[in-house]
Amino acid sequence: MTVNPITTGRIQSAIALASSKTGVDFDYLLGQAKLESGLNANAKAGTSSASGLYQFIEQSWLSVVKKHGAEHGMAWAANSIGQSSSGRLSVGDAGTKAAILALRNDPNAASLMAAEYASDNKASLEGTLNRPASGTDLYMAHFMGLGGATKFLKTMQANPQASGAALFPAAARANHNVFYDSNNQPRTLSAIYDRFADKLGGAAAGASTTATPANYAAQALDMNGSTVITGNNESADDALAWATTAMNKFTGKTAQTAVNVLRPTPDTARLAYMMLARLGG
Repeated sequence: MTVNPITTGRIQSAIALASSKTGVDFDYLLGQAKLESGLNANAKAGTSSASGLYQFIEQSWLSVVKKHGAEHGMAWAANSIGQSSSGRLSVGDAGTKAAILALRNDPNAASLMAAEYASDNKASLEGTLNRPASGTDLYMAHFMGLGGATKFLKTMQANPQASGAALFPAAARANHNVFYDSNNQPRTLSAIYDRFADKLGGAAAGASTTATPANYAAQALDMNGSTVITGNNESADDALAWATTAMNKFTGKTAQTAVNVLRPTPDTARLAYMMLARLGG
């Protein structure tokens, strides 16, 4: 068993696989990951719950995993997520919740869920706008939420010179540099959109031409062809010890015992995902 860093090459391979499985454009997914995390699978925002390659906040991640997780070998996670009458998502067991949220740091899981999220937004935007959705449209949906992006794009079609800050005052207060220029003048909707388009295109081009893999804080365990991502603030040694102990639980066990061990408990949720991924789920 060896410990390998998550490199840019591994991340790009995960994004390519997600693109192939979902049909979402590779360059868009690559550019989005570059913008959101700098291709750092273990990136974490300091001011929100956003984490991972695509900086999913907790509720957005639980939503997309609940909807699409079972399609990609994460049925244990999808089936563990409940929804209240108000629409808020939750996981009853704290350990299982932590394991589900930790999947945001797995390049394969994060890329697949980001692609599914983009695909859902694409279908909705195209139905509303009556035109094909571009990569920039999809990034607007990621940045502002589907409702905000729909409002932004429909208003821009009718009045591209409208002030973005006037239309979205709360978002402008939280993202001053997006809605205002260096002279503190409000940007128009078309200017905001064009700025995102330039950044998204530049990020994809810059990421795709990176020749030297970069190592990041997140680590991966290579165990006989299976991959385990270390938890938050978990050392490689601790992760190796966890994986060894978890796998040893299966030695000499009956089928019924193995089923019990595979339930998504705090100790086994990551192991379950590892085994499903190994089987091609």
